[in-house]
Amino acid sequence: MSWTDFYRRREILEAAVRHAQRTPGEPLVLAEIPGATDVFGCEENLLLALQYKWTQVLGGHLRAELADPEDAAADGVGDQVDTVARAWRRAQSEHETLRAVLDGALTRHPSLVNLHEGELRMLALTAGLAEPGEPVEELTRVGYAFDSLVRAGTDRAGRPMRRRSPMGHLMRLLAPSA
Repeated sequence: MSWTDFYRRREILEAAVRHAQRTPGEPLVLAEIPGATDVFGCEENLLLALQYKWTQVLGGHLRAELADPEDAAADGVGDQVDTVARAWRRAQSEHETLRAVLDGALTRHPSLVNLHEGELRMLALTAGLAEPGEPVEELTRVGYAFDSLVRAGTDRAGRPMRRRSPMGHLMRLLAPSA
C-alpha cells in the first residue's frame, strides 16, 4: 500500500465516522461516503477497518495507562482492573461514535463478533481477571462481564461514575447463574 492509499483509507474511515455521527444507529451506506465503495467494497470491510482503528486506539490507551506502574502506585490507582477500565473509558470517550458504530454492527456481521470477543479476552487478561491458559469460553465470559462493568460504570459522556465496590460488582457478574 502506498502512502497515498494509506491516507485515502484514513480519510474514508474518518468520513465514515463523521457520517455515523449524523445518522446514529444506522448501518453505514458506502455510497454516501466518498470513495468508500471503491476502497472497501462493502460495509463489512469498512467495519473491519474501523475495528482495526479501534484496536489501535484502545491499545494506545492501555499502553499509556500501564506504561509506568510506579506512577500509578504513587497516585493510589495501581489496581490493574481500574487501570484497564480507565484506559477503555478514555478510548471510548475520545472515540464515542467509532465505538457506537462497531457496537451497532455486531448483530449484522459475525466477523466483528469474533474480533470483539478477542478484544474482550485481551481486556480480561490485561486486567488480571483471567489467566492465559484458561479455556477460550471462560476468557470470553470474563471479558463480557468486565465490559458490562466498565460500560455500566460510565455516564452518557463516557465519564466514570463512582461505585462503592467495582470488584464486588464484577464478582457478582462472574458468579455462575442459577
